[in-house]
Amino acid sequence: MAQNIAHGKEVCRWCDGCGMLLLGDSCSVCGSTGRAFRVNSPGDIRPCMGDSVDLVLGLFRDAFGTDSPLRGKSIWLNKVPGEDRTDEVIADGSVLGVIRFDMRLDRMVLEVRQPGADMFNPVASKNVVWFWGMSGHLKGKVIPGTNLNDVVGEFSKGDPLILRKGQRIGAGIALEDSSSLKQSERAIKIRDIDQPAPPHEVRDADLSVFAACNRDHLRRIQRRAVKEIRAFLAEKNPKGLPVTVSFSGGKDSLAAYGLASQACGSVELMYIDTGLEFPETVDYVRAFARENGTVLHVASGGNGFWDNVDAFGPPAKDFRWCCKVCKLGPITDMISREFPDGTVTVEGNRWLESYARSGIGFVTRNPFVPNQVNLNPIRSWTAAEVWLYILSHGLSYNPLYDRDFERIGCYLCPSCLSSEWRNTGRIHPELYSRWEDYLHRYAESRGLPRDYVDSGFWRWKVLPPKMVQLADEMCLDLRPKTVPGPSMRMLKGASSCAAGGYSMEAVVTIPRSRDFSYVADALRTVGDVRYDAEYEIALLRLPTGRARLFGGGQVSVNAPDEGNVRRIFERSVKALIRAQMCTECGICEKGCPRKAISISGGMRVDPGRCNSCGRCERSCMVVHYYDKLIDGSPEGSSRKH
Repeated sequence: MAQNIAHGKEVCRWCDGCGMLLLGDSCSVCGSTGRAFRVNSPGDIRPCMGDSVDLVLGLFRDAFGTDSPLRGKSIWLNKVPGEDRTDEVIADGSVLGVIRFDMRLDRMVLEVRQPGADMFNPVASKNVVWFWGMSGHLKGKVIPGTNLNDVVGEFSKGDPLILRKGQRIGAGIALEDSSSLKQSERAIKIRDIDQPAPPHEVRDADLSVFAACNRDHLRRIQRRAVKEIRAFLAEKNPKGLPVTVSFSGGKDSLAAYGLASQACGSVELMYIDTGLEFPETVDYVRAFARENGTVLHVASGGNGFWDNVDAFGPPAKDFRWCCKVCKLGPITDMISREFPDGTVTVEGNRWLESYARSGIGFVTRNPFVPNQVNLNPIRSWTAAEVWLYILSHGLSYNPLYDRDFERIGCYLCPSCLSSEWRNTGRIHPELYSRWEDYLHRYAESRGLPRDYVDSGFWRWKVLPPKMVQLADEMCLDLRPKTVPGPSMRMLKGASSCAAGGYSMEAVVTIPRSRDFSYVADALRTVGDVRYDAEYEIALLRLPTGRARLFGGGQVSVNAPDEGNVRRIFERSVKALIRAQMCTECGICEKGCPRKAISISGGMRVDPGRCNSCGRCERSCMVVHYYDKLIDGSPEGSSRKH
């Protein structure tokens, strides 16, 4: 699949003889090189399976009165950018339309494209409109009601339509309900219209045909991946560290397991039970390990999420504090305990999963898990290639993929889509209700409207432009009326002093979960500290300035220049919130090269060992999200909630 960067398109190929998507240069069944077609970037196409098939067929059936052109055919979905779930629907080597979750309507909707209109035109029994007049280039134009000849079926504003004008067929969208269509000056918008495509047979095909047509391509990509793993183990694993697979219960880690097993035979699985897993995932992982005779190591997040959510508030796409608490902390501890000499872990990271993973190499290391080396053999694979591997090797996969889930993770993850969250409510109402009830209590405590929860705005700490636009369209004020969490009131910004130098002062309001000695310990990772327990005063001394922190939350900083006063102020406040909001995940303890940190009711620091290198500060989740935790911080955003 070659990328057409100029137009944001991916070039794919379709075998008309077999009715199937091709991933390689030619079809392994009939030898055809296929017909080129384009989809929107990034082109991470996946098969439409299980309940997803019923969803797609149902949307076309509701629109045009029948699903017969698609029934039994190979259907594929291509995720594209949108407010929420947005998928191109691919069949017969064309994009028939787009299905998307409309956050205003709280349901999935269909937008038909020209190939979809061509396919359904001969059999549609509703949502068909004939019009006359209007000449020239019609794409994007609006048809007035006076130009309508006939309307078949009843439909609502926003519904997809098949348009007919003479011999031309097109796709459109209703701008009015069918009952008032002919009286409107703006009745229908034309998406596209053209001469109908030549009729041809669309073959029935299922996923077994997909595996057969792409057999040779699979052999090539799996041979390359297995070779990479074997080469690393032979050349760069002289100590013979055990090989493990990071097994999440998702499709990518399943493919990683298969490749690791091919490369070196016996491998062991590592699974993180975050405490927020779908029951199906927990059952699947344990059953898979048992059925394949594979050792399963489980790192447990326990009740860590619910123990910390009141302090941190809901996690968000840009505020993933839960991953450190529920994933990184437990897995770091488990690897340290069960693999003291280290492990080589094969993972299912892929470039197309997210922007953050788009540049990963074959070998990666997590700086906070020093005794683990990660291999990423499927980094360049598409979702279709992952499924090709799974289906071809007959690997049992998580049953949630047949329940219309595109990704498998924690059931309340902010990265899941609103459409998937509604799906969770359908199959697990008890899990859905627990999180919904918490979110509504949280919103009420901050004076936020119900739509903060119901329309999914909670999924961002700082709203992206598309969600700012949606909030404006809905006339929502998402500024919190109360701020029960950590906050900071600036008394004096960075300014010059009469006695020379610069100073900053503020009052930080934060729930006291520990005594002030923990604040003094956190400051020791920044510099030299003098601490008075009786008066709860900690004095931080650095070559570039000084800071005083008081038990009441006052922070006062002096430095010879503006740059240093700002830097010392920020690190001092970070140490304060780090001490009071420590989740005891233990990542700083495991990553400290001088063994200066221990966890005992919070972070403790041995001043005789600590050299203030800052490594633990960089690994701390609380510090990482400093600007999103502290309302009123100099870096904060006005659209933060």
